[in-house]
Amino acid sequence: MQIYLPIAELPVDPFVIILMGGAVGFLSGMFGVGGGFLMTPLLIFYGIPPAVAVGTEASQIVASSVSGVLAHLRRKTVDFQMGGFLVFGGGLGSIAGVAIFRYLREVGQVEVFISLAYVIFLSLIGGLMFVESLRALFRNPQTGKPRRKRRSVAWMAAMPFAMRFRRSQLYISPIPPIILGFFVGVLAAIMGVGGGFIMVPAMLYILNMPTNVVVGTSLFQIIFVTAITTVLHAAANQTVDIVLALLLLTGGVIGAQLGARAGVRLRAEQLRALLALIVLAVSARLVFDLVSTPISPFLLEAAR
Repeated sequence: MQIYLPIAELPVDPFVIILMGGAVGFLSGMFGVGGGFLMTPLLIFYGIPPAVAVGTEASQIVASSVSGVLAHLRRKTVDFQMGGFLVFGGGLGSIAGVAIFRYLREVGQVEVFISLAYVIFLSLIGGLMFVESLRALFRNPQTGKPRRKRRSVAWMAAMPFAMRFRRSQLYISPIPPIILGFFVGVLAAIMGVGGGFIMVPAMLYILNMPTNVVVGTSLFQIIFVTAITTVLHAAANQTVDIVLALLLLTGGVIGAQLGARAGVRLRAEQLRALLALIVLAVSARLVFDLVSTPISPFLLEAAR
């Protein structure tokens, strides 16, 4: 049985799509990541046009992030003030990113650009994650886990409009969060990701936010930024396939529950190392697709 995707304009096996959503949902539940940076390449590998994969995956991230934020709201680990500035910057970035995406699509370079962007970011993130995991695995247990030192934020406090963020225990200017949100918003629009894999480290090591409020605040801004991105892609580029999104959500919800149960059986260092290998494998496959000869090459000739 096959289902026709009206926006992607091709028939697909719904069970394969649900299985893909379940697999990424399983990884999301096991590793605690959004999964967008894995799902979009997998959809491309399956044959979904990159433009549709990006636009549709953004809509799926909205739903998955909402459930995560609800849990953090109960723990009171969401900085709404900081999240508001991140959303403001992210909204502007989404507008800019969709405009860039539309231009690249018009000139016929969007597929290559998306693949190159994923190769660069997945290689960097996977490599750094794998190195950090190896260090943690082979660290002398007697030394214990080093405690993260909070760095000075004097340079951000010296910038204009400095204010106090009580939940994050910071006194900084809102300009750095807005710039960070803008950058993540551009990535969300072009790559179809929530940006949490960049936002979380940046909030920890650049904005110097406490660890306990980072994840909840990141998920909070992801909801609004990806929602804006989804609407803009649907209106400007017509690349959001609701049928594909529903199939992915069906598998993702089931997979996330199973992954969360499986994740408690492995050490955190082992989880990070396994995720790093998966990310590097996806990056390697994208590199192979970029440099390999197409199965059905074609030539363009001028009309006579």
